[in-house]
Amino acid sequence: MCNVLKVSRSSYYRWYCEGPSKREIENQKLTIEIKEVFEESRRTYGSPKVTEELKRRGIKVSKPRVAKLMRLNNLKSKIRKKYKVTTNSNHMYAISDNHLDRNFKPKA
Repeated sequence: MCNVLKVSRSSYYRWYCEGPSKREIENQKLTIEIKEVFEESRRTYGSPKVTEELKRRGIKVSKPRVAKLMRLNNLKSKIRKKYKVTTNSNHMYAISDNHLDRNFKPKA
């Protein structure tokens, strides 16, 4: 198997016996915190806001790392479309006369 993976036997056994690395353990703890913040926000916070909240809690972490961990754990925020007013019925402009007098309901 070591020949197929192109690694030495000693490297494989060192990896096998050591267990998870320090970074993996940190990522697991950080993932728990991220999930907690994400659920408290009712699944609306993305990585920037989650990062801000973690920093308020005293956890030093970068936005790309939070984004990566959220992506790996399939944590996606709900995106709400912002309401935009398109019509102002209470304007002070003059209303033009209907010169064409088009009939949109013609008789058959």
